Amino acid sequence: MGAETNTEKKIPNLAKFALGGTAGMMATCVVQPLDLIKNRMQIGEYKTSGAAVKGVIAKEGPLALYKGLSAGLLRQATYTTTRLGIYTYLIERFASQPGQNQSFAVKAAFGMLAGAAGAFVGTPAEVALIRMTSDGRLPPAERRNYKNVFNALTRITTEEGVTTLWRGAVPTIGRAVVVNAAQLASYSQAKEMLMTTGYFKENIMLHFCASMISGLITTMASMPVDIVKTRIQNMRTIDGKPEFSGVLDVVGKLMKNEGVFALWKGFLPYYTRLGPHTVLTFICLEELNRLYKKYL
Repeated sequence: MGAETNTEKKIPNLAKFALGGTAGMMATCVVQPLDLIKNRMQIGEYKTSGAAVKGVIAKEGPLALYKGLSAGLLRQATYTTTRLGIYTYLIERFASQPGQNQSFAVKAAFGMLAGAAGAFVGTPAEVALIRMTSDGRLPPAERRNYKNVFNALTRITTEEGVTTLWRGAVPTIGRAVVVNAAQLASYSQAKEMLMTTGYFKENIMLHFCASMISGLITTMASMPVDIVKTRIQNMRTIDGKPEFSGVLDVVGKLMKNEGVFALWKGFLPYYTRLGPHTVLTFICLEELNRLYKKYL
């Protein structure tokens, strides 16, 4: 990411997509419990991350922290594979010469396009993930009890219709546009700025610092959209009527009932999840790229 080199160009586009998805899946294996805690807080079950961790373990057991892992992995295999693959392709495709650095505005635009495409492809897995990580808060009689992500996708299709797999697609794409414009562009830009200080060179420390900067910026920008998305994807139909009529209805009810700052509810677990996930994804991606170029 960031400044591309001639050796970088030797990695085929198909391999770039595969390496991006693999990096995202590796990161998800580490941060899945944080994703579950974030989702539980955003749907209003717990007020603090500490209470969420204690409550989930007490009620459902420690393994419940990894509930929905299969959906999280499928989401990365679809969403991250698409967004990172498209972003790296666009950065290279529209560079006038090898190694040229694009402007921040161009990087942000490429991030938006990549994020929108990735979000559309990854929404079904996202819907399954939200439901699986939220299932434990429901009374036993109302739980969906999906066995795994494929069981979830099959049941959602047969019980609620195939279009339900793309429920919340608009806010999901909106969130992805914001996330990727912030995350991908800020990571590339942070790497370039850190390199100019003279204290950094192309290594894991550079990748770590650039990732942490990117994670913080992305968290602040994307949380409101993420909360709206989570509420819509987790909503139930009551007496034949959906809980929310749309994005504006969610925002209005959220601000009226819980206050403006409810749009950033779960900031700590969100950043605690997104920060390490950003760090691990980019570090894994950089290392996988290095290993690919070295051995393949």
